[in-house]
Amino acid sequence: MLEGKRILITGGAGFVGTTLATKLSGKNEVVLYDNLSRNTMKYTPLGDNKQVTMIEGDILDEAGVTRAVQGCNVVIHCAAIAGIDTVIKSPVKTMEVNMIGTANVLRAAHKAGVSHRVVDFSTSEVFGSMAYRVSEDSNAVSGSAGEARWVYAVSKLAGEHLAKAYCTEFGLPTVTIRPFNIYGPGQTGEGAIQIFIKRALKNEDLFVRGDGTQIRAWCYIDDLVNGIMLTLVNPKAVGESFNIGNARAVTTIYGLAQTVCRVLNSKSKITFREPLSADIELRIPETKKSLDILGFKADVDLDDGILRTAKWFEEMKLA
Repeated sequence: MLEGKRILITGGAGFVGTTLATKLSGKNEVVLYDNLSRNTMKYTPLGDNKQVTMIEGDILDEAGVTRAVQGCNVVIHCAAIAGIDTVIKSPVKTMEVNMIGTANVLRAAHKAGVSHRVVDFSTSEVFGSMAYRVSEDSNAVSGSAGEARWVYAVSKLAGEHLAKAYCTEFGLPTVTIRPFNIYGPGQTGEGAIQIFIKRALKNEDLFVRGDGTQIRAWCYIDDLVNGIMLTLVNPKAVGESFNIGNARAVTTIYGLAQTVCRVLNSKSKITFREPLSADIELRIPETKKSLDILGFKADVDLDDGILRTAKWFEEMKLA
């Protein structure tokens, strides 16, 4: 467990950021930097935690980011534009936030002399539309230029290259995380599981985009956080990228909708709608490197994760 550090989490009021802050704040000083566009923090007790400081700011504000990084030993860069609906509607903002924002964070961390770790969040989408048991050494695949779906992946891949470049050229202790379909308590905005769960709890129709045969591997938030924690304490993680996912929790999108209905004993009907854009047909990670170097292994199965997530939505009165 990491102790005695000052840790900056960009996007710290979001889904992943708040879960990380809760885990880290017991024995560390945590600074959250966020524009509060998706505010999960309001559903947590972090606002009353004396070990946690909240700074409202934009990741595109270089001066603001630079001030926030000062005095930190660790930076965890979660801030990003994500979600296919948002990406399609705002491709320019997506590119700017994900590329320029990441550049701001890395530049500030380098100038501030961050010595322990800088964790950059990438995405499993860098592997393209057909990704079966992809490893960290698999080729990144960019879809056709102009197809909105790939704006997010390209911007995240650019961030990966920049993080690696800062490590190689300047010795900044960077690590890249590639999460695979994360879900769980605290998820806001877009995301198939949380949308399905909210509607299933109210017995409303579940809408599946396309024909529902798209295959995903679903990883519970606690497993992701445990993987990140391992990168913070293992010196062998520096300069590396890691797939963090659950290759056992695999199902089609249609199968996911069926599973949510079954687990929650919902009377919801499953209906189909046209896809919004080019879709990911297959996405399953190979996590051997994460196991070999970090000792990471996902533990939460899909049924259990759905139940835990549904319980949180009910407790927060969000469904």
